[in-house]
Amino acid sequence: MALSANLFLRQSQSLVMTPQLMQSIQLLQMPHAELSAFIAQEAEKNPLLEVGGDDARPDEKPEAPEAADYDGQDPSSDWFREDSRSGENLKESLDSNYDSAFSDDGPTRPDAPELMSQWKSMPGGGGEDHVDLDEFVASRPCLRDHLTDQIALTFRDGRDQAIARHLIDYLDEAGYFRGEPGEIANRAGIAADEVERVLATLKSLDPPGIFACSLSECLREQLSQLGRLDPAMAALVDNLDLVARRDFQKLRKACGVDDDDLLDMVQELRRLNPKPAAAFSSQPPESVLPDVIVTERASGEWQVELNSDTLPRVLVNRTYLAEVKASHGMSEADRTFLNTCLQNASWLTRSLDQRARTIMKVASEIVRLQDGFLRHGVDHLRPLNLKTVADAIKMHESTVSRVTSNKFILTPRGLFELRYFFTVSIAGANEEEAGHSAESVRHRIRRLIDGETCEAVLSDDDIVQALKDDGIALARRTVAKYREAMNIPSSVQRRREKRAYAKVAAG
Repeated sequence: MALSANLFLRQSQSLVMTPQLMQSIQLLQMPHAELSAFIAQEAEKNPLLEVGGDDARPDEKPEAPEAADYDGQDPSSDWFREDSRSGENLKESLDSNYDSAFSDDGPTRPDAPELMSQWKSMPGGGGEDHVDLDEFVASRPCLRDHLTDQIALTFRDGRDQAIARHLIDYLDEAGYFRGEPGEIANRAGIAADEVERVLATLKSLDPPGIFACSLSECLREQLSQLGRLDPAMAALVDNLDLVARRDFQKLRKACGVDDDDLLDMVQELRRLNPKPAAAFSSQPPESVLPDVIVTERASGEWQVELNSDTLPRVLVNRTYLAEVKASHGMSEADRTFLNTCLQNASWLTRSLDQRARTIMKVASEIVRLQDGFLRHGVDHLRPLNLKTVADAIKMHESTVSRVTSNKFILTPRGLFELRYFFTVSIAGANEEEAGHSAESVRHRIRRLIDGETCEAVLSDDDIVQALKDDGIALARRTVAKYREAMNIPSSVQRRREKRAYAKVAAG
């Protein structure tokens, strides 16, 4: 069979992801912070994009008030009235000369510029070198700086200070020391006992419990600095596994105390900080702005609207485009660049408008389906999946997934992420019963456990039966999984704790 080259005409359909389409998809899943950064980046590259927050144009600045409008004097006060007391009489009565202090030849200068320059609202506080107090308010303390300042005051020898600053690198996020003194000494070429000596001193720094190697050592150091590390508390710290199991009978024998003292000791232990470095988080605090706001109208219906603070205001500056095109001397490359900028700017504005419409559609449908939750609480949160919302608004599930990612909605019940309303469905006890939301089931389990008494502590099987009476079919292992996820101890541990507290209360 001979091989030959032939030409065929074939018609087919295919989905092509254009750069503009990919940009629209990315914009849809961006949260407010990322979207603002992206728009600012695009505005730097595209001269036809105009980003504005208020009605005023970006290049318009409010006129500064003239110096004559405000001279620092209250006209209603007699102290500053010119006819109340002349300058010459004031000089004679006080035997002083104020000509140099209140000179009209130049602007008023502060008496202490090194201090007054820190206050931007005071005379002399302006300029390029002034300090903005808002920067101090928004800043968070750094653990390294906090420890470095103490090291400079604790260690006199420069060698010890260098070792101490090096040991800070071995702290984890909780403030525990995760290094081996022997290995550190070998790498640094110093004696191991020298590293251990510096480490022992570092454990006395603030916050209490810093540089501890274990939880028991961290709690022991905090109790020692509080002056509460007596033999009974030391025995309690050495038996943290018994504290976790609520085995009060063995704890009484180990500590040599009665029930009253033991419960007081356990409460004091719970007030300690197991993570000393938690207050010095390296991550800055993130403020969450709701993308959608839900309010109740007078008629009882829900009003869903987009948050104007999270809506980007992007316009195409066609006036500037017309002025540039009207100018002479434009090359073909310049015209091509302007046309590309106009196309990209127009596409971006349309994509942002489509993004807002899509978020509005998805949020409105979620509010319609979760009306019971908004009116009555988490017990009435119904199970929901992406397909249900996608079919209702005639969009793809992936689109709904991108919309609900990192988007927040403010309701009369609080601030929630849109994904909070999508929960797994748990079947009812009977076939006629509708499904229940997993979040509402967890809430019911927590409520059942909160209503326990020392005489009637519910086991996992009892919780299964109680849920079945409410029309919820749930396996015992699922109840145990939900209970452990909510950090609720087992029925045996809860019974021990409740009986111990009841015995103390009765005595």
